[in-house]
Amino acid sequence: MNANGPLFSSGQLRLGRSTDAADYQDVPRTVAVMPKTYPAGMRLDQHFHPRAQLLYATEGLMTASAEDGTWVVPEGHALWIPPRLPHAVATHGAVAMCSAYLDPAAVSAFPDRCRVILVSPLLAAALAALGAELVLYDEAGRGGHLAALVLDEIGRAPETPLTLPLPRDARLRRVCLALIEDPAAAEDLDAWADRAGASRRTLTRRFRTETGLSFGDWRARARVIRALALTAEGRPPGMVAAAVGYRSAQALRSTVARVLGGQ
Repeated sequence: MNANGPLFSSGQLRLGRSTDAADYQDVPRTVAVMPKTYPAGMRLDQHFHPRAQLLYATEGLMTASAEDGTWVVPEGHALWIPPRLPHAVATHGAVAMCSAYLDPAAVSAFPDRCRVILVSPLLAAALAALGAELVLYDEAGRGGHLAALVLDEIGRAPETPLTLPLPRDARLRRVCLALIEDPAAAEDLDAWADRAGASRRTLTRRFRTETGLSFGDWRARARVIRALALTAEGRPPGMVAAAVGYRSAQALRSTVARVLGGQ
């Protein structure tokens, strides 16, 4: 597992904006912004940053995974990642993103788990403007004001249902990983309980306790997350629907609308 740390000096940071995350981990500023583009099919193996990260998709779609869940980050959304949390990232289609790396001392009251947030127009504009400033911006001037606005907007941003929590119970985790691997799997709850070596009642109760979702809702969310990724890769609607266990694109659209609600 890689830990990103500083690679070049403050003097070098004044000359241009690096696209290496390691160069932003020891910047003497509360918020350091790094824009970057990635090709389709890019995968970053599990790694962590000393700083907190806001991983914002300005174009395209990414997925991220950690020990306790999987998240999909479509255009206009961002993933909040606490400091030092190991995670992996993959792109589905070409992606343009903006990472904001935040001083842990400035976000100590922020959530200690990942969550996908909806990026407001104000937050998007503040990130873009801060990215146009010097990396070592004037903390008493425009750059400092923008950094404060970024922190405030992240703290106010609503969480979205684009999260797939993973249980710690080893039996349930086996079921979840199998469904992530093959979201079209047609087995019913009894079959999955038998496969897990647990009773239907135990599986149902533990699922809700550990994930906050019913088994059916968790599986529907897993299918929607995979469908969003396949769609971003340019797959036809009918093929996407079949790949995640639906007979028609319309049936999948109904589930997407139910799972995502107003998103």
